[in-house]
Amino acid sequence: MSAGASSAPPPMQAAAGVNRLVLSAQLVERGALRYTPAGLPALDLGLKHESQVLEDGQPRRVSLEIRAVAIGEITRRVGALALGDGGEFAGFLSAGRSGRGLLFHVTALD
Repeated sequence: MSAGASSAPPPMQAAAGVNRLVLSAQLVERGALRYTPAGLPALDLGLKHESQVLEDGQPRRVSLEIRAVAIGEITRRVGALALGDGGEFAGFLSAGRSGRGLLFHVTALD
């Protein structure tokens, strides 16, 4: 080893700006179409997810409901879903409007 070289590994760094969620879910609530101050269409949603996953090698049942919002062009696709319809929703997380809790911003639907 040369002088001044360290054998310690470099510190771990988190990927900058990664905020992506993909969730298989059912549409359980949809508010009336509204418009943002910028004039974009928006839909407030309730999504329900149920699955079984492995955690530390043990099966775990997961059941959750999450508040979501669709803004812009995606409102057409989400608006065409009937309550109870499922899909793979993708997007990102932000703080809720009140600054408490999480809000899932849906940007894609498969």
